[in-house]
Amino acid sequence: MASINIDNVQKAFGKVMAVDHLNLDIKDGEFFTFLGPSGCGKTTTLRMIAGFYYPTKGVVRFGKKDMTRVPPEKRNTGMVFQNYALFPHMTVFENVAFGLRVRKLGSKELKMRVEDVLQKVRLEQYADRQVSQLSGGQQQRVALARALVIEPEILLLDEPLSNLDAKLRDEMRSEILRLQKDYKITTIYVTHDQSEALSMSDRIAVFNFGVCHQVGTPSEIYNEPANDFVAGFIGEINLLPVKIEKIEREYIYVIVQNGESSSELAVRNAPFNYKEENKGDLALSIRPESINILDKETEGKNIFKGTIEEVQFFGSLINILVRTGGLQLQVNALNSGLSRNLEAGSEVWVELPDEQMRIIPVVNGDGS
Repeated sequence: MASINIDNVQKAFGKVMAVDHLNLDIKDGEFFTFLGPSGCGKTTTLRMIAGFYYPTKGVVRFGKKDMTRVPPEKRNTGMVFQNYALFPHMTVFENVAFGLRVRKLGSKELKMRVEDVLQKVRLEQYADRQVSQLSGGQQQRVALARALVIEPEILLLDEPLSNLDAKLRDEMRSEILRLQKDYKITTIYVTHDQSEALSMSDRIAVFNFGVCHQVGTPSEIYNEPANDFVAGFIGEINLLPVKIEKIEREYIYVIVQNGESSSELAVRNAPFNYKEENKGDLALSIRPESINILDKETEGKNIFKGTIEEVQFFGSLINILVRTGGLQLQVNALNSGLSRNLEAGSEVWVELPDEQMRIIPVVNGDGS
């Protein structure tokens, strides 16, 4: 196993800056995810770690060893590609054994290691089958086995589940996590799927336009987004443009523009809510599940009268769109089985709890 240090790395393709001033420290044995939309720089960063690309500037280290210009075959990494990159004319055994044959391993040890890893991915009974005869999930396991059999220090996974259906993706998530824990291997996982990132990762780096916007645990990324891009990319969110009216010891008071009118909101002045260096545009964020729908008017802060515009039933969850003044708020309510007047056109009161709101900077499209 190995830790990874990415020190002020840049990667340019001509005039296009694919990765810009990236600094990351990935711990030994950590399951670390690069998350972001297509073209954000996450796969480019993975390929620099693998050695398929060399940085334009900066340093990549494994532990204390400088690996910046080391070719991929001399880095002890295992890679699982999005399209698996298996050899269709070979059997499962031959595909898994390929890396060991390149390393000129003796036939006895080769056979032992291949059989061991096939057992771990639960494919030992398919050893003599052509990979073209396997299902998508089975081919995914072969690709994992081929990466793991060489006993790499680092496992690199480039959107490995994107070609699988939803049920099989769920099964393979558990399988990948099980194998990662069994091998205790430093793993970097690339995805644009937020649910994969949140459910699998020890920590997540969120990318956009070549810039890493935030690094944190799944809970930190979801509950304490660094800016409006992170907040909007991870899960559902209400983002309201605001201006600071005043700051008191306990609360930050902000003005939200509601069409032609405006509303004042009191936000709990907690860590990460507001930093004085944020001189640009600001937004207020609150998750749909954090908003309360009240059946009758109640005294208190941040309570507004509204009208239900739309109700969507998802079984355990009810998604409700509420119009209050010039604002439309998305609210997620748990289905408790109790009859409530949650129909389009109904009048309700909504409460935005002061401790659930955050004031965050608005970033430009280039991440600045």
